Amino acid sequence: MEADIVVALHAKKSGAAALRFRRASRDGRLVVVLTGTDIYRDLPRSRIALRALEAADTIVALQPLALERLAPALQAKARSIVQSVALPADIPRVRGSSERCEIAVLGHLRNEKDPLRAAYAARALPRALRVRVTLAGGAIDARYLRRIADEVARNARFRYRGEIGARAALTCLARSDALVLSSRMEGGANVLGEAIALRVPVLASRIDGNIGLLGANYPGYYDVGSTASLRRLLQRFIEDRRFRRELRDDVARLAPLVRPARERRSWAHLLSELRASAPRSAFR
Repeated sequence: MEADIVVALHAKKSGAAALRFRRASRDGRLVVVLTGTDIYRDLPRSRIALRALEAADTIVALQPLALERLAPALQAKARSIVQSVALPADIPRVRGSSERCEIAVLGHLRNEKDPLRAAYAARALPRALRVRVTLAGGAIDARYLRRIADEVARNARFRYRGEIGARAALTCLARSDALVLSSRMEGGANVLGEAIALRVPVLASRIDGNIGLLGANYPGYYDVGSTASLRRLLQRFIEDRRFRRELRDDVARLAPLVRPARERRSWAHLLSELRASAPRSAFR
């Protein structure tokens, strides 16, 4: 593999390629970008993921709390670079009707995303509350298709749109009153960045991947995997206009975090450091 700098996405899945590059090029520079499954599932038990991180010149995580999961020797060469979001100029920013609270859940259907938690929570809300949960995402785990069919049949507050394109997903999010980010495991969800860019309030599971971006003091967390905890948070969001404004204001203050110019500067600085640290013969 001939390259001056290789950026490997996912320490386990790209580990073999990263190690081949390191063996072939002692002077080239290797960057490994961590994901949620890397940090919170693979690293404790995947030898190839750990070897890839040991071989890397720099490790990049998508949110700062991920760095705390690394051994001190790895932390010394790691940094956080938050993924940015470039929004199309013509994405509509109209929220749902005042008569019904629109909740979006966007992501592939697999266990790590806990995709039906918002539907379960909405079903448990008092009958008087008007709310609809829209789930969109492809079925990575086919078992969820049956679960979704069952939920649609019994829950009038839930609809499933299937896999939709990136623009349709952004439009769905922009027209929603809130995003429920119900993941059990995240390295730094792209949809969270999109919600921040669109100033859409987020009701999020209390995990590092969400806390690392929204902040420890963000008031919109619920206990991961708990329908009762999310139901209470949803009910408060629907009934308490002041709480809605608080979440919206908190998310809006984070907007600079996901601006493309910020991410470009961070990567440009990193690449400049790598070039400066390499032998002159490494870059042709």
